[in-house]
Amino acid sequence: MKNGVDFLDFLYDDLSIKILTSLEDPSDLVRFSAVSRFWRHFVITNGLCKHLCLRMFPQLSRVNHVNELGGIAKGNAEAGSSNFVEWEALEREHRVYAFLARGCLSFDVRECILEAIIASSTDNYPEESIDNTLEPRDRVGRRASYWSSKGQSNPAVPETLTYKLVADLCVITEINVRPFLAYFQYGYPIYSAKSVRFRMGHVKSSMDNLVDESCQDSGNHKFVWTYTSQEFPMAQENRLQNFKLPEPILCIGGILQIELLGRVQRQEMDGLFYICVSHVQVVGRPLSPAFGIRILEPSKKFVLEASPVSTLQMRVRDLEKIVNLLRGNVVDVEHGFGWDIDDEESDEEDVDII
Repeated sequence: MKNGVDFLDFLYDDLSIKILTSLEDPSDLVRFSAVSRFWRHFVITNGLCKHLCLRMFPQLSRVNHVNELGGIAKGNAEAGSSNFVEWEALEREHRVYAFLARGCLSFDVRECILEAIIASSTDNYPEESIDNTLEPRDRVGRRASYWSSKGQSNPAVPETLTYKLVADLCVITEINVRPFLAYFQYGYPIYSAKSVRFRMGHVKSSMDNLVDESCQDSGNHKFVWTYTSQEFPMAQENRLQNFKLPEPILCIGGILQIELLGRVQRQEMDGLFYICVSHVQVVGRPLSPAFGIRILEPSKKFVLEASPVSTLQMRVRDLEKIVNLLRGNVVDVEHGFGWDIDDEESDEEDVDII
């Protein structure tokens, strides 16, 4: 330390990479890259922030390239050279993936469903449509609020409910489903499924109309699924049942489908099996407007698009200033965001070695 020794000089690159890829908090990796020019160059050249994101979310393996919307290219005497272009691309990837990793852990957790798209079948449309599953109450006024499938003599026939999320990129942590208790039928039967499974993905770009006017369509031919969960057992109970995913999943494309597998309740009136759902809730972290995607057909890869980090930080800081002024507080919030990647460049001017 006293002699200005950099321990990276004494390690092979493979060992340094192995040490740094063991970091789980993206903040640690960015702090590391802010220590010196050499350390920052090492992190960027080896794509360590991208590696961290891929470890967190394997779904990102379909990223073709990243793009900063509204980004301004930095001037350089070597502009136009292949080395400069390659380094600029590596820097861009570093900024975008570092910001993405942080956003996936720190953006607000909230309800993520924007609208219901389609159900595989509906018994009485629109009275029993999928739209009713967005209402947390099972009664609205004097009317029951629920979705009902068509009846089937075969209890193995599955059903699907498909929803559009609030953003093209959402980190989903849990999904809650409440089966419907038919309080107006004898015995108060509960029309749950035996089990559920979840799919996430995006719309095929060639499809403009998501909703089939007949409302009797799974819509699977209109979507590309990038993730399919394990199968979770469902209880035949009238409560909001929690299905926590084993790990947070990055939904790429903003489409989520619930597969309802197996039927347990036969309706006394006609002897057929039904599945009825009162309410569906999806919990996660929307990454919009910070991030978006652009699907590349026919490869099914996509471009990861990010708003300029500095612009987003300026908006956050301005809001913080306004809130503090309204509260009568005089607080320096210039560094309150805690994630200024551009600060790396100012830090590295003063610290080149440890």
